[in-house]
Amino acid sequence: MPPAFKANQDQSDYWSSASGQKWITHEDRLDHLLSGVLDTVIERAAPAQDEHVLDIGCGTGASALRLSALVGSRGHVTAADIAAPLLDRARDRATAAGLTNTSFLLADAQTHAFSPNAADLVFSRFGVMFFNDPIAAMTNLRRAVRPGGRLAFICWNSLPENPWFHIPWKAAVACLGRPSDMDPHAPGPMAFRDIDRVTGILRSAGWHTPQGEKIEVPLTPAGTPDDAAALMIRVGPAARIMNEFSATDEDARAIETVCKEALQAYQSQDGLRIPSNLILYTARN
Repeated sequence: MPPAFKANQDQSDYWSSASGQKWITHEDRLDHLLSGVLDTVIERAAPAQDEHVLDIGCGTGASALRLSALVGSRGHVTAADIAAPLLDRARDRATAAGLTNTSFLLADAQTHAFSPNAADLVFSRFGVMFFNDPIAAMTNLRRAVRPGGRLAFICWNSLPENPWFHIPWKAAVACLGRPSDMDPHAPGPMAFRDIDRVTGILRSAGWHTPQGEKIEVPLTPAGTPDDAAALMIRVGPAARIMNEFSATDEDARAIETVCKEALQAYQSQDGLRIPSNLILYTARN
């Protein structure tokens, strides 16, 4: 039985449920979609040979596999996630790839007792926006980093600036109605969209020279607009709305049709290229 995580049990429950299972079911498509994002944050984080890296919110393992190759056999990647099903899938992928320099940790990164001063780099692709106490979480992660070590993570900017989320959100609202209001800073995909707030969190947690930079990276969904529309209504804010309003199959088809039509605008000779607006945060210990 997975351990209880008092600080962020709701996140463990959510990502271990059918909502998290979607990331396993659609793993190949999501990895393809976000490949450019992973390239971007890895380039900025610059993991080097022999380094020790903490990969926070590793999900099904795409980031951990890339990091493991970059740090080499004398380096090490500790891939942590709060959801056992996602972590099990990441571990299976590492085993299949024959990796020997990667370990997998089922843990709440806000409270877990990481080895102090052991990591050169804390890294995350969309994995750190879900803590209920981000100052406590970032303080805990800083303790795991050696003096002079670094932090690099990437997050979504606001909903209207990201068509991948905004298109299905608008379609779902038009079909079903507006969802219940949420605290704009509540744990969630867009919780770290305010650069001043997040760099303030990092300073309060003891990190030095925190910076946030807005960047644009094209998302690259595989397949046709039909394929992309089917995916974008199942992973993201539209899925929340559909769940809240108990959407029928007919509702889902209507929302998907609107998304498919909107995606035609993003067709290129190289397939679909959907702009995304992200924020890349860095800091040093």
